[in-house]
Amino acid sequence: METTRHFTATAYLVHDGATALHRHPRLGIRIPPGGHVDRDELPHEAALREAREETGLAPTLVDDTDGVAAPAGESLPDPRHTMLYDINVHGDGSVGHQHVDFVFFASVEHRDVDPAGSDEAPADAWSWYTPADLRADDLDGDTVEIGLEAIDAVESSLSR
Repeated sequence: METTRHFTATAYLVHDGATALHRHPRLGIRIPPGGHVDRDELPHEAALREAREETGLAPTLVDDTDGVAAPAGESLPDPRHTMLYDINVHGDGSVGHQHVDFVFFASVEHRDVDPAGSDEAPADAWSWYTPADLRADDLDGDTVEIGLEAIDAVESSLSR
């Protein structure tokens, strides 16, 4: 059986030492904003768009990618992580659907979540997690590890 893979992008949003997560209604886990990369998008653009749609916040990408001079090109922001997630696993262990997820970090100016679309999770589905909250909760390990890294990276970039 062939595995279908989709490209997705995620943005860990950070404000004042905390990152925003919501409970995904279908997956039943808490995750940051993200979604599929559209055909006309670059991964970092998709991460920022999804964050705006899902939270109503205006994220600013935290990017420390070194640029490379290219006469017919440009350097793109490096994702902080590229993750492969099994989305649809069959009873025999075969995987029918996977997401190749480009993970980015971004700062936001406030915590007032106001989703842009009627098909988004409501504002009260979102919570802000400090490092202590991330460590103390029953979140998936990757969410904790990447959330802690995002908070540190964004806070460090703002103090420069």
